[in-house]
Amino acid sequence: MPALRYLGIPQDLAREIRATMRSPQYGHPAHREPARGYGPCRVCLKTFAIGVEDRILVTFQPFTDPGSLPAPGPIFIHAEPCERYDAPEFPPDFRALPLVLEGYRKGGRLLAQERPVDAPLELAVRRLFHERGADYVHIRNGEAGCFMARVEPAAGQ
Repeated sequence: MPALRYLGIPQDLAREIRATMRSPQYGHPAHREPARGYGPCRVCLKTFAIGVEDRILVTFQPFTDPGSLPAPGPIFIHAEPCERYDAPEFPPDFRALPLVLEGYRKGGRLLAQERPVDAPLELAVRRLFHERGADYVHIRNGEAGCFMARVEPAAGQ
């Protein structure tokens, strides 16, 4: 099975959000406030320190494939710069969160959607690639439904 990459949103997108306080994709205004929930930050993929860290709420479109249907939704990022998560390991702060995994083919065609409950999270993600033939996977919040992170085969795989 090929190696995978778990990815936060691109750093340049986060920089633009912080600099302009607008969604770079839609121009909608962003909103800054002290964290009132766990989030997580869609850049570093860490949960927020509630009441301690400031976060920015912004509209984000997770699909970049030509021909994919738009699916914009709310995301949070740290108000202060943070490092983009780009690693072969499942984001540690996601383990205690309610999650939905969605496997997609290029063009944004949904193949499968599941809530991993009994299986280890990594196995559930790999199953979407291996058994369902996904080109990439979106991790979504199982309560709010919003986009949290992307998983794709590592470069050269």
